[in-house]
Amino acid sequence: MSTPKNLSTLTRVPLREAWKHEAGEFTPWLAQPENLERLADELGLGELVCVATEHRIGDFKLDMLCNDGTDQIIVENQLEETDHKHLGQLISYAAGVEAKKVIWIAESFRPEHMAALRFLNENTTEDLAFFGVQVELWRIGDSALAPKFEIIVKPDNWSKSSREQAKAITDASPARQLKLQFWQALHARLSQVAPQIKMHTPKARHYLNSSSFRSHVNLGVAVNIRSERLFVELY
Repeated sequence: MSTPKNLSTLTRVPLREAWKHEAGEFTPWLAQPENLERLADELGLGELVCVATEHRIGDFKLDMLCNDGTDQIIVENQLEETDHKHLGQLISYAAGVEAKKVIWIAESFRPEHMAALRFLNENTTEDLAFFGVQVELWRIGDSALAPKFEIIVKPDNWSKSSREQAKAITDASPARQLKLQFWQALHARLSQVAPQIKMHTPKARHYLNSSSFRSHVNLGVAVNIRSERLFVELY
């Protein structure tokens, strides 16, 4: 059998060869619409729009504040291996902007940090998601550098939803079960007649809120079983 000709070697290149500075070079590159589109495709998000870079939260700066048309999303970047400092920053920044999706991008992930992201996905509510994304640079022979996003950690929404529904059914009182059934029916109905209104996941409580369906406008619905009253508010 003859040996194929003109074959070259695929080589992984350190990120610092393309981007010397994280804030000054990598973050502006990632914020470009075509690069965010590639990242969104890998994550399975319909849209990812940069709202601000180096967004100030208290005395610190978040690398990127994004939105997918429904939720606030934060992106924290590292041009090296993950560390404890950035893990703490992720959680602080998520709380600061009430983010629903948290994306940690790094050259490589330490096992304990992958385990931490999985733990957060498994032990938080269904509408909160943590992603670990490894960014890689590759070269074929002497070709130009080619970036690649590799998803290391992502949420298992099916199992989270199943756990939450099972917990709500087994733990809830009859009144709370009635509220859950009502919100589930309302959630299903709104998704049919008003899909632009993105309601949060129904839970066994007295209210159901929406994500913002207009700029800075939210919808809230509350029920009082005892007085048989339903309240709707825009805020």
